[in-house]
Amino acid sequence: MHILIIEDQEKLADNIRQFLELEHYAVTVAHDGKEGFEKAMTQETDLIILDINLPGMDGYLICTMLRQQKKNMPILMLTARTKQQEIVHGLNIGADDYLAKPFDLDELLARVRSLLRRKSEDKSPLLTTGDITLDTNTHEVRKDGKKIGLSPKEYGLFEFLLRNKGVAQERTCIIEHVWGGREELMFSQTVDVHIAYLRRKLGKNVIETVPGKGYLIPTEVHA
Repeated sequence: MHILIIEDQEKLADNIRQFLELEHYAVTVAHDGKEGFEKAMTQETDLIILDINLPGMDGYLICTMLRQQKKNMPILMLTARTKQQEIVHGLNIGADDYLAKPFDLDELLARVRSLLRRKSEDKSPLLTTGDITLDTNTHEVRKDGKKIGLSPKEYGLFEFLLRNKGVAQERTCIIEHVWGGREELMFSQTVDVHIAYLRRKLGKNVIETVPGKGYLIPTEVHA
């Protein structure tokens, strides 16, 4: 899943990025409001972590403009402002949650997971297909109860397809959400190679190829 961090404190942004990448998320960072808004408008993003006090455009304006442009990804606002009316204003203009600075990274992670579950039709931290279960909290994948070892990107790809079960995902869309839109991968075989790895580990029928459209996990998996 792809997370965009818009935070002008570079050390804080880098700490959040490293922490979330260890949790298997693809992360993009912007250090000013204008850059962050442009990335939010042009990249496929599953969630935005948005500071309020930013150079160029503040977080309130970014949030307002994204909602006006029908961008519906969850937005978690970071704020050093703790006055109730300022928090209420952020929620009223379209933010989904807020976190006051300073904060614990584990709490940030819990809120990120909660917002991503809220976005999904399945609210459980467990995602399933057939006899396979993926736990978004522990990052464990099990088949018939046996743990299956996946690399971080294999896990990220499998989670993304599970969260969008029954909907074909194009290669470019997968790269946006799982690899953070790295341009050098757009015309590579990276996605196809990782699909092959997943099929080898989880079963050839777990992921279907839809000609001309991409890959999907069907709503029903046949042996």
